[in-house]
Amino acid sequence: MASETEIPLELPASHGLKIVLVEPEIPQNVGNIARLCAVTGATLHLVRPLGFFLTSKHLKRAGMDYWDQLEIHIHDDLPTLRRQMADSSYWLCSSKGGSLLWNIRFETGSWLVFGKESAGLPADWLASEPARAVRIPMIRGARCLNISTATGIVLFEALRQIQYID
Repeated sequence: MASETEIPLELPASHGLKIVLVEPEIPQNVGNIARLCAVTGATLHLVRPLGFFLTSKHLKRAGMDYWDQLEIHIHDDLPTLRRQMADSSYWLCSSKGGSLLWNIRFETGSWLVFGKESAGLPADWLASEPARAVRIPMIRGARCLNISTATGIVLFEALRQIQYID
């Protein structure tokens, strides 16, 4: 474990973090997130329906030479994924979340769940689990961040916590 004054040179090998994109619509965003997952060792989970084909040239170009380093899982629907996550630590990342990112305690193996670009996560899911709904602090009146930017912010906060605390 590194002290807070040391700068780690590498990420923890077994953080087990999982990035979930529910019904993603824009291949370039998914490509950027795939690249982020590849370089951090996070697993990428995509929930159908997808707004593009996995063979999309835009998707492949954004992730370019990282696809062979990526662990990716495709889920047919949200209920199936939710059953798989049921007994795990997971966080619903949304601009409508009630808890600030800085107040969350991430754990090894946490699932970080993001909604589709046009609508976010289902409102009924956020309402049914408000304690799991987390948001990134932004200035008043700001609508939201790009999903690939938001994913990077949340993922690296989780990695920071795991690196220094676990």
